[in-house]
Amino acid sequence: MRLITQSRKLSGVRYDVRGPILQEAERLEREGHEILKLNIGNPAPFGFEAPAEIREAVARALSTAQGYSDSRGILQAREAVAQYYAAKGITGVTPNDIMLGNGVSELISLVLQALVDDGDEILVPSPDYPLWTAQVTLSGGRAVHYPCDESNGWMPDLDAIEALVTPRTKGIVLINPNNPTGAVYSTDLVRGFARLAEKHGLVLMSDEIYEKILYDGATHEHAAAHTRDTLCLTFSGLSKAQRVAGYRAGWLAISGNRDRATDFLEGLTLLANMRMCSNVPAQHAIPVALAAVTNDGTNDTGIGELCARAAGFASRETLPTGCSRRSRA
Repeated sequence: MRLITQSRKLSGVRYDVRGPILQEAERLEREGHEILKLNIGNPAPFGFEAPAEIREAVARALSTAQGYSDSRGILQAREAVAQYYAAKGITGVTPNDIMLGNGVSELISLVLQALVDDGDEILVPSPDYPLWTAQVTLSGGRAVHYPCDESNGWMPDLDAIEALVTPRTKGIVLINPNNPTGAVYSTDLVRGFARLAEKHGLVLMSDEIYEKILYDGATHEHAAAHTRDTLCLTFSGLSKAQRVAGYRAGWLAISGNRDRATDFLEGLTLLANMRMCSNVPAQHAIPVALAAVTNDGTNDTGIGELCARAAGFASRETLPTGCSRRSRA
């Protein structure tokens, strides 16, 4: 009888965050060893709880969130995300430019499936969050890695990145704050990424899920604030700052030059429709989580205080300037 084997599409796909290393850690746990798991950015096992108002919002929504929503997400959540970016000075983003997903991970997968053809190249930082490389590969493309220089605070070099651009290059990934290095990029560097993407007509994909996990006075710069002439896709959500990784409440904000991306956006909408919608009860957490930020500008659902406490606890460590002292996943 013929063996049932995995698809050849998985050749070269790796996801070491939950691969052989985790399997070895689980084996050691079964033997009685205590393992501190830093392989994923999962706040809950370390005792970090979501704000009560977020948990209560989801509980209140359960009776009315039993059916599918719009594939893009419920309107009030998309409005909250659009208002969040408007408050940050990013103009022109409407609720129709927001797509909610089951965490940023699902949205990364949808975007790359819609964007990448066989042989296309995507510029990805090294080291990177491994889903980016894995999903580029699974989509038939080739992840071309640009180095982040450890001796320079894990900062990438824009000239070195530009040297990697070829006629097959379709997009560039910016992870800021970077996962796993923790480096937080300056305004000039983020602006440089935007200029590079615009110069070569690349899609700029900005992974900003750790945007509020900042230490030592570091500030976060949104790539969308600097991108006009090409498409900018910003990925973020509630998993880290609001400590609700299990809710799977992420979003994609589409900005920049959408006119040249009409066909891609149609494909992205098709894929979003095929998966029906993201977790509807968790979508109701988004307006509550973002309301204080957009209305007040200072209330961050407690993450600022937690970061301050963590910075004090980790003050004995020595990290490069501009790096965030956080879990490396």
